[in-house]
Amino acid sequence: MPIQEEGVTRKLADPFDYGGGHINPDKAADPGLVYDIDAREYTKFFNCTLGPKDDCETYSGQLYNLNLPSIAVPNLKGSVTVWRTVTNVGPAAAAYQAVIDAPAGVEMFVEPSVIKFSSGSKTATFGVTIKANQWVQGGYTFGSLTWLDGNSHSVRIPVAVRTLCVDHPAETYMLIQIQVLT
Repeated sequence: MPIQEEGVTRKLADPFDYGGGHINPDKAADPGLVYDIDAREYTKFFNCTLGPKDDCETYSGQLYNLNLPSIAVPNLKGSVTVWRTVTNVGPAAAAYQAVIDAPAGVEMFVEPSVIKFSSGSKTATFGVTIKANQWVQGGYTFGSLTWLDGNSHSVRIPVAVRTLCVDHPAETYMLIQIQVLT
């Protein structure tokens, strides 16, 4: 039997239901890369979302802008670029290659696709561009972005995307009516 969620609906489980899996303590002790975030980022997110302040002019207020070890885009129309910064906590000289498993219905690009670290550089910032291929009003689809160093480190983050063709489902009905009338 496929795994089902525990709620009243008993729908098939998805990554929101079953999470990231089990923790491997040996690998957790040597993760290779970490996604750092501090309280200032959360404070800025909440302050700029609740009411724009002076330092909010370039801040979109989207949750996917937080430097979390996951990406969730709940309202993709067209394309969006999400930025993340990783810190190397492994060997000083390291290079990681991006491996993309794009969610169904979208294309994903990572720039740069290779990040390199040396004793002088411990952090790297990269952009993940997610572009809708289908114009459907749908549920979430799931994928991942994994950074591989060719040795023992595999740093995977989940990606969840929900594409929208319109902001509100009622607009879909209006669009259909307009097309029928013209």
